This record gives sequence, C-alpha cells and structure tokens, in this order.
Amino acid sequence: MTGRPAAGPDHSRADAVTVSVLSEMNAPDPRIGRLTQSLVMHVHAFLVENQVTWEEWLAGLDFLARAGQWTTSARNELLLMSDTTGSSTLLNALNRHRPAPDGPATPEHPLLSNAPLRPMGEVLATEEQWAGGDWTRVHGHVLDAGGNPVAGARIGLWQAHGAGEPSSPPRGSRALLTTGTDGAFWFRTVKPRSYHLPTDGPGGEWLRATGRRPVRPGNILVRVEAEGHHLLTKRLFAADDPLLALDVSFGVADGLVLDFHLGQDPVVIEANGMPGPYFEVACDLVLTPGTPIHGAEA
Repeated sequence: MTGRPAAGPDHSRADAVTVSVLSEMNAPDPRIGRLTQSLVMHVHAFLVENQVTWEEWLAGLDFLARAGQWTTSARNELLLMSDTTGSSTLLNALNRHRPAPDGPATPEHPLLSNAPLRPMGEVLATEEQWAGGDWTRVHGHVLDAGGNPVAGARIGLWQAHGAGEPSSPPRGSRALLTTGTDGAFWFRTVKPRSYHLPTDGPGGEWLRATGRRPVRPGNILVRVEAEGHHLLTKRLFAADDPLLALDVSFGVADGLVLDFHLGQDPVVIEANGMPGPYFEVACDLVLTPGTPIHGAEA
C-alpha cells in the first residue's frame, strides 16, 4: 500500500491569479503599464518557481521595509542594494546606446552632488590625508568626440581615502573644477585606497546572507558636465590595487583602470608643487554630443 503523494503547487490556480491581476491593470501611461505588468509577472513566476512560503515572503517584505526606513537624503540603502547586486552596472550598460569614445562609464552617484567650487590644482584630500604621503597628481583634458578641447566643462570629483563611502563626505575629499579654453584639468590628491561599504543596515545583511565581502578597490569618482554633451561619470581605479577583482559593486572594467607612475625628478616635483616623489596619472575625458541625461551614463 502506498501513501498519497504530497500535493505540489497548484499551477493552474497560480496562472489564474496572475491573469486576473493583469486584467485589472490599466495604467494610463503605456510605459508604466508595461513595466508594472512585467513586474507582476516576474514576481508571480518567482513565487511559483521557488514555492515561497508565507514566512519567507513576510521576511522579504520586512527587509524591504527596513531598507526604506534606513534610507535618508544622506544614505540610500536601496541604492547600495542596487550597486551590490550588479543592477546599477547592468542598467548603465543597457542605457548606453551611443558610441563610447572614452570606453566604459560608471553609474551616477549622489556623492558628487553639491561638491564645492575649487581652483584647478587643488588638493583633493584633508590635511591629515595629505600628510600621510602617497601623493598623486591627476591631469588630462576634457575633449569632444572629435578630439577638440571642451571649455567650461564642470568636473565633479570625490575620493574615499580608505574610509568608505560616507553619507556626508568632508569638503576636502570633494571638488568641482571648471576647464578653461584648452580643456585641461589637473588636481592633486593621494593614491586611492581600498575601503569597505557600510554593513550596519539591511544592505549589509544582504551581503552577509549571500557570502559577499563589502570591499571596493580604491577609486576616484569623476563626473563631467558640459553644454551640448552627454553627462559622463567614471570611477578611476589604480592598476596595482589588489582588490580589483573583488569589487562588490562590479564596477571595474577595462578603460577605468589607470597606471600610477612614480615620479622622482626633483625639478618636476617642485614645478608641480608636490612635497616629494609622487604618482603621475594621465587621463583624458571624452564626451559625446547630446543633451545631458541625469542618472543615465554617457
């Protein structure tokens, strides 16, 4: 005598629920209609495929609610989730439909907002960070797609200096520069160091649950805006950073990794206003013509 087999998921009932929900949706905006219907179909398919329990579903809803409660104007826990699931990098690739003369770009980031206006050649570090050495000079030109200099380009800069990505970065780690007629820019800083993302909130729970390390290789975040050109945002990484292959946000790509050459010529050191031997980094930033698009990369 055999027992009755355990009941499996009722796929016909599940399909009926999905069809019923979709039939009630009638968004006035076609794009919103398409996105919301697709979202419902994918969520329902996920529930069926994984036979999600009520306890698991409620735990997931609680996680999202807490992520929302942690999110403020200074810290976006959901953006952290977007970054560490690779969603930000994926969206950046999907929304970049035009030619890329300067290689890959980086998702837009709020740390570049409200950067203070500072003169060309300014030190992008606090006094304490500058006193620690590893001095670096970054220089290049902002160019259009034809290789011509772009005057009046606004270059937003931010650097972590090994202390993570703070909600309110100090003034010394941010700057807004403006190019002259030759399109040239340069600034002084210290060599970027690897750092940890914050893990005290739901985003950290996600990383621990998925066995991920909250590390990012050192980088300098750059955003360039100019009239008649698309917005360009890049994270510039050092080629010798040992954590390049472990970036928790999947942001490292060819074209974003730069060589840091150590310069020791006393004459050049003095001419560039550096305290001693320093790393020299060359990086041109090439823009494509068009209307700036906030949140989508150029």
